Amino acid sequence: MMSDAGTGRALVLQHLAAEGPGAIGDHLSAAGMSLTVIELDEGEPIPAALEEFDLMVVMGGPMDVWQEERHPWMVTEKAAIRRWVRDLGKPFVGVCLGHQLLADSLGGEVGPMTRPEIGLMGMELTPAGLADPAFSRLRSPFYGLQWHGAQVLRLPPRGVVLASNEHCAIQALRVGRWAWGVQFHLEVGEETVYEWSLVPEYRATLESLGHGDADWLDTAVTPHLPTMRHNTDRFLSAILTSMELEHDHGQDSRSEAVR
Repeated sequence: MMSDAGTGRALVLQHLAAEGPGAIGDHLSAAGMSLTVIELDEGEPIPAALEEFDLMVVMGGPMDVWQEERHPWMVTEKAAIRRWVRDLGKPFVGVCLGHQLLADSLGGEVGPMTRPEIGLMGMELTPAGLADPAFSRLRSPFYGLQWHGAQVLRLPPRGVVLASNEHCAIQALRVGRWAWGVQFHLEVGEETVYEWSLVPEYRATLESLGHGDADWLDTAVTPHLPTMRHNTDRFLSAILTSMELEHDHGQDSRSEAVR
């Protein structure tokens, strides 16, 4: 599946400068993958030749999947996700908004939450998660940074729930064999909470919950950063290992594409 064993090309779709690939990009680069980052909110186009890439990563952002009129590039992005997963059948990782875009693009449903979920939250793996080739690398329960006011309400066809908690029933999902979505943040680094607290939409969400600043969240997240980074590394390592095995065995993953 990969262009060359141990290497490859990752296409990263980004929706906000402050929400780059972070720890995800660090892991992929260390594994020998080259990253092409597309700033959709800045008007950068998605490459037409998607088949030249080996992995698609779609990051988070303050917009919602139903705001296509406000963000017209989202129409093109959803079409690219559908082509990537359904037609090319290549590995996909969506984070927060990217998780929701995966579900929405493939026929699931995304909607607003009654109360936003912000904080360091615990999650449990489902039976499907315990059997998943990537999520089975994580110990259950595990913790992740949450900062969202929308959620996946209904899975797309061939989707399975991999992780859940009392606030959000679909914290992680997989569609078919190769497309993963996570509502929590895999990319977190030391400056993440501070940088996001400067984003007007995110600060407004904090204030709606009665928090004047994000110091409390930074204090909660910081001690867990090493474990969260370890989980990100284990998750991505499992995906890359599977991709290399596909390459080594000469298998064509398109037979597993979502139809």
